[in-house]
Amino acid sequence: MSSDQTPATPADAPHDGQDSPFRSERTPRDEAPQFVLPLVVRIERAAPPARTDALETAARAVLVILSDERSLGEGEWARAMRDWQDARIRKVVRRARGAEWRRAEALPGITVTGKSAEVRVFPPVPLDGWPKDLARLQVSGTDLDDPEPPVEADPAAPVLWLNPDLEMSAGKTMAQAGHGAQLAWWALPDEERTAWRDAGFPLAVRAADPSHWRDLTTSGLPLVQDAGFTEIAPGSCTVVADHPALRRN
Repeated sequence: MSSDQTPATPADAPHDGQDSPFRSERTPRDEAPQFVLPLVVRIERAAPPARTDALETAARAVLVILSDERSLGEGEWARAMRDWQDARIRKVVRRARGAEWRRAEALPGITVTGKSAEVRVFPPVPLDGWPKDLARLQVSGTDLDDPEPPVEADPAAPVLWLNPDLEMSAGKTMAQAGHGAQLAWWALPDEERTAWRDAGFPLAVRAADPSHWRDLTTSGLPLVQDAGFTEIAPGSCTVVADHPALRRN
């Protein structure tokens, strides 16, 4: 599922808040070459991953590629990562199984595993220039279930809180969780980023209680607002990124 977002701009995000890649209205960033961050979730017929685990694994995959040395400085993916962040921030989640997954794994990228989920994230590609082995994968209809209700989130750990009033496919929600994780990463000081990375990016994705959601959206924590191209209305608030270090700030 493809997704753009229009969150409140974090203070240290790598862009000018007046020309944000998340604004719903057209900006000069729309004139720049457009890129997308591809994510592929492995969904085998006989053993699909649990929904919450897939959401959390996708969010971690975004953080892993943002912090990978190949994405930084003069790394081999750094130019693509900069070009992607200089335009709109787009993420597309596709699904694969069997030979499709094996072909996807052969392309440059990083596979992140959860308890039952596998998600491979790739360096950004032009919006209209996907590698053929990724372009042929299905986008729509990616949905998953949780065999058991997720355990309560640890309040001392990072949590990506989902809007309880929205219904989104698993693919759409994976992209939104990735957006929330990226906003948290941008908002953290370097020391906290390093600590989170060194710990393996622990996080939870949970639906907020309605009363808690109202408080979260006015808390000043990073907030994802969707541009409304798919599934939900423009401007819908989808995720609040609640990291302990951000609460302290």
